[in-house]
Amino acid sequence: MTMRIAAWVELVSLSTLLINMLTVHVDAITSTCGPVHGCAYLIVVILTLNLRMQPMRTRLLALIPGIGGVLVLRRIS
Repeated sequence: MTMRIAAWVELVSLSTLLINMLTVHVDAITSTCGPVHGCAYLIVVILTLNLRMQPMRTRLLALIPGIGGVLVLRRIS
């Protein structure tokens, strides 16, 4: 459950950052979503590396920023 939440937070926060950058570039959005995305990314990577029974390819997918967590969820379910 934690992995699922972190993966989707990672994806949504990166999408928000990119949309903000391409449109209005509000500093408040950047300063809020940047750390949220970074924390979610680290949580996804750490939780994926703890999956000992998964192949290395699945664990390496977590290193892709933004969609890595969602790709890992697809492979482990």
